[in-house]
Amino acid sequence: MNDTKCYFITWTTYGTWLPGDARGLRKRRGGYQISRPQLEEWCRKQMRGEAVLLALHDREAVENSCRDHCQHRGWTLIAVAARSNHVHAIVISDAAPAITRDQLKANCTLGLRRQVQPLAVARTWTRLGDVEILDTDEDIETCLIYVTESQDRKAHDEPRFGKTPPSHESK
Repeated sequence: MNDTKCYFITWTTYGTWLPGDARGLRKRRGGYQISRPQLEEWCRKQMRGEAVLLALHDREAVENSCRDHCQHRGWTLIAVAARSNHVHAIVISDAAPAITRDQLKANCTLGLRRQVQPLAVARTWTRLGDVEILDTDEDIETCLIYVTESQDRKAHDEPRFGKTPPSHESK
């Protein structure tokens, strides 16, 4: 068994935070990347479906899926916050960072497909996501405050595209 580590994991819904976005992004080996509107527009044209926004019941399904999977794996879920266009989780896991992230994403997808009002889209999440190893109690506390409190003070939870995702329209 590997040593346990604490991870701060973030992943976004498909099409909502493209490379070149004005909010920037962080590349593992390239640091923070600045806004590149032409790249963002090119990426938008390459999309194979609509951008995905999570409704409240979807967010609840995602958070429950994270809790259930962590319990099943024997991991400790310190915090999880599913927003309309991204998910944050703080997890203590004995698995590698990418495995932890990918298993959470896969199980969240399954949870979204199995709910009463399933999220029926071809792609739910962007590829990969960000994983930071939290080495100190201070790092964990800072991330915990960010995940549980700071996100609610931001406007990030407002739908960026001004419409309800097609999968959530009344039938």
